[in-house]
Amino acid sequence: MNPTRLLAATAVAGAAVLVLSGCVAKSDAAASGALSVTSTDDGCAVSSASAPSGTVAFDVSNKTDQVTEFYLLASDGLRIVGEVENVAPGASRNLTVVAQPGDYFTLCKPGMVGDGVGKASFSVTGDAVAVDGPDAEQKQQAVDLYAAFVKDQVGQLLPAVQTFSAAYESGDDAAAREQFPRVRAFYERIEPIAEALGDLDPRIDYREVDAVAEGLDWTGFHRIEKDLWVPAQDALNADGETPAWKNWAPSTPAERATYGDKLVADTQELYDYVHSDAFVQALDAQGVAGISNGAISLLDEVATGKISGEEDWWSGTDLNDFAANVEGSKMAFSLVRDFADSKGDKGTALVTRIDGGYADLEAALAKYGSLDAGFVPYSQITEADKRQLTDLINALAEPLSQLTVTILE
Repeated sequence: MNPTRLLAATAVAGAAVLVLSGCVAKSDAAASGALSVTSTDDGCAVSSASAPSGTVAFDVSNKTDQVTEFYLLASDGLRIVGEVENVAPGASRNLTVVAQPGDYFTLCKPGMVGDGVGKASFSVTGDAVAVDGPDAEQKQQAVDLYAAFVKDQVGQLLPAVQTFSAAYESGDDAAAREQFPRVRAFYERIEPIAEALGDLDPRIDYREVDAVAEGLDWTGFHRIEKDLWVPAQDALNADGETPAWKNWAPSTPAERATYGDKLVADTQELYDYVHSDAFVQALDAQGVAGISNGAISLLDEVATGKISGEEDWWSGTDLNDFAANVEGSKMAFSLVRDFADSKGDKGTALVTRIDGGYADLEAALAKYGSLDAGFVPYSQITEADKRQLTDLINALAEPLSQLTVTILE
């Protein structure tokens, strides 16, 4: 994983606001013509590293032999402010955004998977642009940007899983153990999407005790995790009752090939879904409520699994999952934040509480590491530490639970 794509989330909601060009008071930014972007196999050259606020246009030319994408990212390097995809080899496409003053990044992604290439700083200067357009169009823009974020995360997840599975299947356990928490971060940021697809999430992410309880074949990340961190002979499973070695033994090379290949295939299924019309239609049907509920759901994931240490039972890498869930939740919130803030004093007060809740939780979590540098093993977290984190999760969950109903008022 490229660490520049995982900069710690900072005031994401205030970093940038993008609305449809017909919905704002425009500046004359586009009058001088579009900025040119040249996407090559190993670069992403933009004709200027800055632009005045308002309408900013990019003319993206693909000089590779693969279909490419171009992204404008917010200052955290994670949130997608604008993107144009499916630029065919030799073709050009335009991206037009209305951007607020602030710091951004530009990035191209030949092949439309992986971390991308040519990431560079980009700044927008001048005065803030006032939003005065139809609410419906702004909400659709939020949905479109969330779809782009999900596709980006799954686009990075797939090649990361392929590399991870290859290391596992070949017996390079040291490499696979190092990759395990980093690969999972892509998945944990968008987990509710997979959970909505029937048995796909169980195939990818079920713990052993859950699979056994539901009578399912146990596959996915956690099946591989147990092979990589073989438990002691007297260890117990995450339920605290079942012996770890009951109906289990370390996988043979042939079994490793089966489990690794299946994880790749299931991840490919997720990739295919988020690039399908069905995914777009599902998000459109849910609207901004779906984004808001996704923010709530991801925080629930932290409260019900990660804080207890039961998720990554053998590896002890729960804090990585914890942080990725929080990042995904905050990103989703940032896309609907302004809709809540527009609901008068009540909405503004709610947004203030949620902003503070994320900041407090992130500050507490940062004491134990980061997604870039790694976190301490969960076994090193004291009961007092867990109580503090639980209190902070609850303090954020309460106002966040009011987000959807506030937006829809």
